[in-house]
Amino acid sequence: MGELDFTGKTVLVVGGSSGIGNGVAHGFRERGAETYVWGTRPDAAAYDGIEGSDLTGLHYAKVDVAQRDEIEAHVPPFKRLDVLVLCQGTVVYKRGEFQREGWDHVMAVNLDSLMTCAMKFREMLAEARGSIIIVSSVSGFQANLGNPAYAASKAGAVSLTKTLGQAWAREGVRVNGLAPGLVDTKLTKVTTEHPDRLRGALSRIPAGRMGEPADMAGAALFLASPLASYVIGQTLIVDGGLSL
Repeated sequence: MGELDFTGKTVLVVGGSSGIGNGVAHGFRERGAETYVWGTRPDAAAYDGIEGSDLTGLHYAKVDVAQRDEIEAHVPPFKRLDVLVLCQGTVVYKRGEFQREGWDHVMAVNLDSLMTCAMKFREMLAEARGSIIIVSSVSGFQANLGNPAYAASKAGAVSLTKTLGQAWAREGVRVNGLAPGLVDTKLTKVTTEHPDRLRGALSRIPAGRMGEPADMAGAALFLASPLASYVIGQTLIVDGGLSL
């Protein structure tokens, strides 16, 4: 258990206000980390009553990562950073990603902001000999019906994980990623709220169930811990066997 003790460590989870990111943030908080999260709403109170969102014990800041200038202008309230989890993500349904506006928005959030955030905290992470975890998706390894920007951005995230892993390892920054499968969050309501779609999806998952944010937290904790000290540039697929 000692390797998974983050007492005295500082963690930032971008996209940690809800869903997978929120589960990951609480995973680190429960193991002693001082945990900060970014979201898009004005303040923490704006998430009260939102399903999949619990900001208890977390430090919240509003940063809209779709706006590069907003990322760069943000002044973090910490001077040390040990773990940066990049869990921001969005999707546009009803074939909206085939249009320029939908494509540009999804790419800005799901891919462009990853590099902007990583560069912003590079020096701080190097000083702490810390790590970055980029959350992509199994969609980064296969086609995604109706969502070209989502699939392309997630494939880009997987490739960025490899490239930054190679580039920054000698600086003491380990970069890895995790690729969730079907996880019960607001982004997957298009499947989870339709019984026939859900039944079909579950039939393709060998584990027989959807993933939970806590499942993703376990993988993130491992990748950020000394247990993974020789793991660099890898994306761990956490999908219950869906992609098999």
